[in-house]
Amino acid sequence: MNKTAIILFFAAGVVAAGSEDAYAAKKKSLPDLRPVPGHVIDHEGINVNPVPVNVSRPYNGYLNMSGGFDLSQVPPEFADCFKSIKTTPGGIPVEVSCGKEIAGRFGLPEKNGAYHLSIGPEKVAIDAYDKDGLFYGINTLSQIAKGVSDDNLPMVEINDYPALKYRGVVEGFYGNPWSHETRLSILDFMGRYKMNSYVYGPKDDPYHRTPDWRKPYPPEEGRKIKELAERARKNHIDFVWAIHPGGDIRWDKSDYDSLINKFSSMYDLGVRQFAIFFDDIKGEGTDSHKQTALLNSIANDFVKKKDGVGNLIVCPTDYNQGWANPSDSGQLAVYGRELDPAVDVFWTGKVVCGDIEPASMEFVNSRINRPALVWWNFPVTDYCRHNLLMGPVYGLDTTLDGTAMAGIETNPMENGEASKGAIYGVADYAWNTTAYNPVDNWTRSFSEIMPGAPDAYATFAIHSCDPPKNYRRNESWNVETFRYDDYSEEQFAKLKKEFEKVRDCSDIMFTDGGNVALVTEIAPWLVEFSNLGERGLMALDLIKLYEDGDYEKFSDAYNRLYLLNEVQKPGFLDHRSGTLKLQPFIDNVLLDLKPVNITR
Repeated sequence: MNKTAIILFFAAGVVAAGSEDAYAAKKKSLPDLRPVPGHVIDHEGINVNPVPVNVSRPYNGYLNMSGGFDLSQVPPEFADCFKSIKTTPGGIPVEVSCGKEIAGRFGLPEKNGAYHLSIGPEKVAIDAYDKDGLFYGINTLSQIAKGVSDDNLPMVEINDYPALKYRGVVEGFYGNPWSHETRLSILDFMGRYKMNSYVYGPKDDPYHRTPDWRKPYPPEEGRKIKELAERARKNHIDFVWAIHPGGDIRWDKSDYDSLINKFSSMYDLGVRQFAIFFDDIKGEGTDSHKQTALLNSIANDFVKKKDGVGNLIVCPTDYNQGWANPSDSGQLAVYGRELDPAVDVFWTGKVVCGDIEPASMEFVNSRINRPALVWWNFPVTDYCRHNLLMGPVYGLDTTLDGTAMAGIETNPMENGEASKGAIYGVADYAWNTTAYNPVDNWTRSFSEIMPGAPDAYATFAIHSCDPPKNYRRNESWNVETFRYDDYSEEQFAKLKKEFEKVRDCSDIMFTDGGNVALVTEIAPWLVEFSNLGERGLMALDLIKLYEDGDYEKFSDAYNRLYLLNEVQKPGFLDHRSGTLKLQPFIDNVLLDLKPVNITR
């Protein structure tokens, strides 16, 4: 642009200071966020999550399943697992068996959930170490069948088993607890992807923590707990009910009896595994020796005496390395010396919200004398409730195995349906840690989460990743933004196309997405996302009007964008997306072009 003949002009009605604080002061240089690891893989028709440990194609062919599957040899308890695929007498025979000896024939490890799936020329056979393995093998068959575009099922041999003992979700966030319907939906989702542990510990359930942890649930709430335990069992998931007494525990017989009575009442409702949380407390409840004495007593007096009860789980007060006392007198070391070895111990890693790394696992394991159970604070948003964290699951070290950690439980958002993408990723990691591929997993999740509009969902997700603080996540890495006076036409065209997708994707998801529960839950974010796309297109148009030198048209356009930016500001701040790149681009356009120098 020729800058020799210049008219200084300022758009009428625009307050000069207004754009200085546009939205969240996103004018600072962007943080240096590491790329998301991984790449998209061609799975050659074997579309399974979690990715199986060993897959082979000995027959190099396909089995036509147009006639359905014959379940006459399948125990009735597993018949429901086939509801997503066609079944008919006289179809492809399905044979199932389980047991230690049977698993040994196929070289399976003696692990709960291990299975062998054979899709051969004449039949399907599922052989497993236990009933969990049969359930997982059937789910794998269902996923493969669902993933084919025709009736030709790839013939395949799969040997598969989990890397970690615990693979699950801990509902442990602050904020609005999930609805009963959401919990049931999450349990079904977890079962489909081979997760086996659901820890119920919402901070804002009064009967879970202070002040009402001593009181029994009202009958209606008790009925819901019973239904959750039953649904979990149907999905081969351990429903773990947690209590949080440390805020006002008195360490006396009365409170001990209250704990036992509470556990007994939950046992009567069908709960078969329990946890005690001592996180986020002060005062008497933090006493390490009293904690271990209590836990040991409950393990001996209740857990080991009740039929079918799994290991007790504890969340310590020193649950992360950042504030744990590393000395021999610290809580973790006390746990290591005094705590029953059968009690599993939660750990969030180096910090409260952060990556899970070998060094932090070694730190805790060497002190508690057992592999810690990871409580991973992702995608939880109780520290950034205006955001949704819909990005890939990464930051989990793939060299860690069952000797380094007992398992991993993801702590999700209060938006349960929106958390399913992260749950999908953690399920993949927990089952097959060494093969975990964040980009591939995330890409596969789109059609699972939003089957009618996977591309639109992907657009929303890639621009809804980064919280404003703490555990920063890469976002909008598919676009390159720029300043008004430093861009190529190719950059301009690509950014315009992206803003068009942002503008349109909400309507597509509402109309064609096929996931009513999700779009209903995140509707306010989708509305603001569409608005963001419209503002972005207006900002691009403003640049071109500025370059054209028509100050009257530019003035009108500037005013419209500025005022719209201000009017929509509250909605954006309440339901944020595109905070890392997209909204800052708009802010910068408004800032850079006021007052404005225009060539006539």
